[in-house]
Amino acid sequence: MRLLNAPCGWSRRGIRGRATESGMIRLLFLLSVALCCRGCPDRCLCSSQTVKCQNQDLDTIPHSLPNNTKILFVTGNNITSITADSFPTGLKLLTDVYLSGNGIESVGEMVFDNLPNLLRLDLSNNNLTDFSERAFPDDNKLQVLNLSRCIHNHTFIDTVLGVLQRGNLRMLQVLDLSNNALVILPDDMFTGLSSLLTLSLQNSSIIGVNNGTLKSPPLRDLDLRDNSLRYLQASTMAAFSFKPGLHIQMVGNPWQCTCIIEETLAWLKNFTQITDIQNLTCANPKALRGQPLLQVDMPQLKCSGNMDGVLETSYVFLGLVLALIGVIFLLVLYLNRKGIKRWMYNIRDACRDHMEGYHYRYEINSDPRLANLSINSDV
Repeated sequence: MRLLNAPCGWSRRGIRGRATESGMIRLLFLLSVALCCRGCPDRCLCSSQTVKCQNQDLDTIPHSLPNNTKILFVTGNNITSITADSFPTGLKLLTDVYLSGNGIESVGEMVFDNLPNLLRLDLSNNNLTDFSERAFPDDNKLQVLNLSRCIHNHTFIDTVLGVLQRGNLRMLQVLDLSNNALVILPDDMFTGLSSLLTLSLQNSSIIGVNNGTLKSPPLRDLDLRDNSLRYLQASTMAAFSFKPGLHIQMVGNPWQCTCIIEETLAWLKNFTQITDIQNLTCANPKALRGQPLLQVDMPQLKCSGNMDGVLETSYVFLGLVLALIGVIFLLVLYLNRKGIKRWMYNIRDACRDHMEGYHYRYEINSDPRLANLSINSDV
C-alpha cells in the first residue's frame, strides 16, 4: 500500500536512498552549524550574530567567540591592554567591535590582524598611553574609528599620531577625537587619512588650527565646538576657503571680540559653510559678552577709530608726569633754599675775587712805570 502512494517510477530502494541522502545533508548541516556557531562565552549574551559581554568585570576579551559573530560588545570591563592574543582566531564576519569603558591603556601590534573585515572600532572612554603603529594590518578596511575620551593629557597625543600618520588607514571615513586634551594639532596629523570625510574635535581644548593640519583630508564635516578658539588665523581661514563643500560647527568657543577678531569677523560674515554661525557669541570684552558675532559692527571692536583716544590719553598722562616732576623739583628747591642761597653767595664772591685779580693785572700792564717796577721787583 505504501508503494501505491509513492510517485510513479519510484522503488522502495530509491525511497530509502533518498531518505538516507536527506539525512546525511541534514547531519552535515547540523555539523556545520555546530562548527560555525560555538557556544556563547561565559558571562556573555549571544543573539543571532551579536555577542554582548558588558559590565562583567572581564580582564580579557573572551576567546571562544562564535565564528559567525558580526557585532561584538565588550564594554565596561577591566581590560587594561589588548594584544594579538585578544583575537587568536580568524573572525571573517566580524565588522563591528565596541571596546569602550574598559580602561585600556595599551593597544599592541597585530591586534586586529585576524579581523580582515573590521569596519567600525570603538575605543572610546579609555586611557590610551600606547598605541602601536602596527595594530592594524596594511590591508585593513576600517571605516569608522572612535577615540573619544582616550587622551587625557596633551603630551600623549603622540600615542595615536603614529597610527594616523602611517598611511594604512586609507579607507577611514569617520574619526572621532572629541573630549580629548589635544590643545594643539600637529601640522601633518591627518595627512595619511586620504578618505577622511568626518572629523570630530569637539571639546578638545584646541586653541588653534594650523594651516597644514586639515589640508590633505577631503573633509566634508568638521566639528570644532566647545574648544578654546578666540579667533582664526589667516592661514586657517584660507585653508577652509579652499574646501567649499566643508561644513563646520564652531559654537561654544570663547570668541574675543576685540581688534584681534577683525579679520575673522569679516571672514565669518562671508563664509557660508559655518552651519551654526547664528549661535556664535562673544565671550570678551564684558561690554560685548553674549552678543552674536553677526551683530557685531567693526566700530564696536574699537580698533582704528580708538587710536585718537589712546593718543589723547597718553598725552594727558605725559603732562601729568611732567607736572609732578616740576612740583617735586620746586619742592626740593624750597626745602634747600638756604643752602642754595649760601652756595650762590660763595660763587659770587669767588667770581668777584677772580675778576678783581684780572682788573689789577690790567692796571699794572697799562701803566709803564708800574710795569717796570713790577719787572724789577720780580728780578
